[in-house]
Amino acid sequence: MRKILMLALAAATVVPTVASAQSAHELRRDQRDIAREHREIHRDMVRGDYREARRDMRDLRNARQEYREDWRDYRRAHGDVFRGPAYVGPRGYAYRPVAPGYRFAPDYYHRRYWIADPMAYRLPPPGMNQRWVRYGRDVVRVDLRTGRVVQVYGSFFY
Repeated sequence: MRKILMLALAAATVVPTVASAQSAHELRRDQRDIAREHREIHRDMVRGDYREARRDMRDLRNARQEYREDWRDYRRAHGDVFRGPAYVGPRGYAYRPVAPGYRFAPDYYHRRYWIADPMAYRLPPPGMNQRWVRYGRDVVRVDLRTGRVVQVYGSFFY
């Protein structure tokens, strides 16, 4: 009986490790599927095959949904990564939810708020002259030249 309990305990410690590795792999695979679906839709539109493009758009929606589900599973399994230190905003800071197009004051996207390694959080790479910035519990992609918000992930941090 003791051997069975020890074997079950050993198996229980191995299973979460395998599941988390699979989850990261699933995220990469889903991103490749989404890119492939985009290419197929473009190809169909160039050929003028709109019926096939409509089918591919449905496949794209399904691939995006699968990516969101895998992302949620990954985030749930790696919750400690998303529990950062307490956010302390600029002087006179008052959090308000923002949307793409909102213009931040330069203090809000200062270097100390940048996310140094976006890949650690599985964020897409920022574009030219853009940075991922922590804003309260949210993560915001900001165009550094204009201060405009490009993309928002709300309630990103716990």
